Amino acid sequence: MKHDVRLAARGGRVIGAVVLAALTASAIAQTAPPPQSPAPQAGQNGTGQTVQDQSLPDNTGLDIPTNLQIFGKLDPNVRKPTAIVNDTVITGTDVDQRVALVAMANEAKLSAEDRERLKLQVLRQLIDETLQIQEAKTADITITPAELTQSYDAVSKRFNRTPVAMRTYLRESGSSERSLKRQIEGELAWQRYLRRRVEPFVNVGDEEVKSIIDRLQAAKGTDEFNLKEIYLAATPANSQQVYTNAKQILAEIQKGAQPFEYYARQFSEASTRAVGGDLGWIRAATLPAQLAEAATTMQVGQVAGPIEVSGGYSILYLTDKRQVLTADPRDAKLSLKQLTLRFPPNTNQAQASARAQAFAKATQELRGCGTVEKVAAGIGADVVDNDTVRIRDLPPQLQEVMLKLQVGESSPPFGSAEQGVRALVLCGRDEAAGGSLPNSEQIQGQLEQQRVNLRAQQKLRDLRRDAVVEYR
Repeated sequence: MKHDVRLAARGGRVIGAVVLAALTASAIAQTAPPPQSPAPQAGQNGTGQTVQDQSLPDNTGLDIPTNLQIFGKLDPNVRKPTAIVNDTVITGTDVDQRVALVAMANEAKLSAEDRERLKLQVLRQLIDETLQIQEAKTADITITPAELTQSYDAVSKRFNRTPVAMRTYLRESGSSERSLKRQIEGELAWQRYLRRRVEPFVNVGDEEVKSIIDRLQAAKGTDEFNLKEIYLAATPANSQQVYTNAKQILAEIQKGAQPFEYYARQFSEASTRAVGGDLGWIRAATLPAQLAEAATTMQVGQVAGPIEVSGGYSILYLTDKRQVLTADPRDAKLSLKQLTLRFPPNTNQAQASARAQAFAKATQELRGCGTVEKVAAGIGADVVDNDTVRIRDLPPQLQEVMLKLQVGESSPPFGSAEQGVRALVLCGRDEAAGGSLPNSEQIQGQLEQQRVNLRAQQKLRDLRRDAVVEYR
């Protein structure tokens, strides 16, 4: 399964954007699918755990007994957040400051439980980051202090702060300039390593590009989905824990306290975590069967999961839907006038309904946009103009209304007793242009970057496998 559908920009992208993506990308989460064999049961003597007969075939390639006993107790969530990675020390302070940096970048308030869980995830990220920096140095790639300072200044500017003010802001948030520069170094070093050691050996042929263009043309009119994903990797050994984590993440998403992107950046193990899990526009045919089935049955704005996929579980968020290479009426740009009638404080529901009815009658008597100001003055309403509103950017309920309106007509009133009542008057509509094929260069660049990302993941797995990591 290819999880890196939304591709990072190729070499040469703006440093500030690189660092912001790095800031919002957080640690690799502990995640995996629910077990299909019985959950572990505590041993009677309290010193071990036993597992009942496995009903699944052994697909691991490991020589694992059918009936096994685990001697001693192991809680993977209990581990001191310090490590030595190939002689490079990661301290508890490093972990704490990176956790604070993640929280600051996402404007998140972490509970004590969330903070402890994030510490373990951040430790994993720091280990990967250390391995990437070490591997880059083997290719004679070193990020100079001047480059780090330049990138740090760019990040400060994006936070609307001077470098000195940014330093103070980081300290007040519990992080530090050193922590931010360390993350900048890891991001830049790995990118340069990929450009030097991976990108030159990735090629995409003309026939392959032509084949994709042909398939796009053949797919014209089929549904395309704008998806965001949290991918949680799974192994038989940690499946119960990971599935529980996935359910907890889904429950938090459904509460709506933080956007989906926040959880993707914290917990997803796909590289798309750097962009909030964004897979971009994708057709069902290019998705694994399980995800395709979910996408085709979801409504826009819906979250689904955990969905079992090869090697793990996914949580999907459908943000939009359209048809391939076909003009979408919701892409039309509208010229609107909005009337707003605000209610006095302490207006009760009955009074609000009466004022709303009078407002509705006034809007029904409109004779085009030229009379909006006059009608608004008569009922004490405010008027706001906007000539660049796309239908798809409106709330779903209003989208259906605006698709049916003719120029000069008003929407039905909408609002609440607390915020007053509003109506949208349609003054003009620029219809959506027909969908167009991406050109050969765009497709080639996308395929090349996708393969670079895949090889980068493979290289990182090799580095993890060969690393000497000692936890303290």
